[in-house]
Amino acid sequence: MLRRLYHDQPESFAFTPANQAWAEAQITKYPEGRQASAVIPLLWRAQEQEGWLTRPAIEYVADMLGMAYMRALEVATFYFMFQLHPVGSVAHFQICGTLSCMLMGAEDLVAVAKEKIAPAPFQLSADGKFSWEEVECLGSCANAPMAQVGKDYYEDLTTESFASIIDRLSAGEVPVPGPQNGRYAAEPLGGLTSLTDYESGRTQYNASVELATTIGDTVKRIDGNEVPLTTPWLGARKVHVSAHKEPAKPAAKPAAKPAAPKAEAAAPVAQAKPATLAAARDGGADNLKAIKGVGPKLETLLHSLGFFHFDQIAAWTAEEVAWVDENLEGFKGRVSRDGWVDQAKTLAAGGETEFSKKVKKGDVY
Repeated sequence: MLRRLYHDQPESFAFTPANQAWAEAQITKYPEGRQASAVIPLLWRAQEQEGWLTRPAIEYVADMLGMAYMRALEVATFYFMFQLHPVGSVAHFQICGTLSCMLMGAEDLVAVAKEKIAPAPFQLSADGKFSWEEVECLGSCANAPMAQVGKDYYEDLTTESFASIIDRLSAGEVPVPGPQNGRYAAEPLGGLTSLTDYESGRTQYNASVELATTIGDTVKRIDGNEVPLTTPWLGARKVHVSAHKEPAKPAAKPAAKPAAPKAEAAAPVAQAKPATLAAARDGGADNLKAIKGVGPKLETLLHSLGFFHFDQIAAWTAEEVAWVDENLEGFKGRVSRDGWVDQAKTLAAGGETEFSKKVKKGDVY
């Protein structure tokens, strides 16, 4: 299936401040030089924020990750999870049409979607709130038929319950996801026949639904303020204030000998602005995109700061690197993370890096 970007694109994209912080945190999951591995979660977050994936959003993510636009575009067009056309402002329904769901009435759900939303897949409803499509197996065969909205599954659907979900969403409600026939998860319709002790200790909803309803991460657009927004690998975790309890005070202990004084924390690296140029030298600016981690937007930003040549970057001291890292708005820390100075020294001396060779061959656009 040919997947192209929508013909009418917005002028720009930016993550909300909270989503920006989330995205920057995701990048830290990956080893140095492998930040492009975060492309799928960042593209998905952009889609969750806007509803669909725009060209400015794809390019924004590419710039964050130091990727060529074409590489990010390849990912966005390859995976059908990414919506390249506008979808309903409230919900886009993905109705499973594979074997189990088809046997259990998926065609009837499609008929409801055609009647209540729009006659054709991906066509917006008259009020712009909804759209739909038929998709392949979503792995919820025991709860067929079902439809997905964002990350949430609405399962064990009937034509009546599906129509009701559309009506309630249209009225501003958010129906609880999960089974719609009273089932807790995927247990037999007649009730549990084993592990019956489990039933008395379970939460109100199954784990997936419980999480979605607790943090408010349901069909609404995700702006990054959902709680908790966790980055446990960084040792930073948001906590519900209402659920926070003061730790119990430990019992008094006998006075201990005073500990040796701790070494003072290292002072922050001093910053010093490097020498800049008002314009590129007569020969023209160097192709700073030959430095791994510098994309078109970063190159433009560097030019605006007065940096046009490899030898300028190669000469930066630690204090000057700290200044540039701090002043790369939207890309803070990129100089140190990607080792620009060492790359620039090689390039300024007329040598090549593995990355610059790819740029020269046209493997990086």
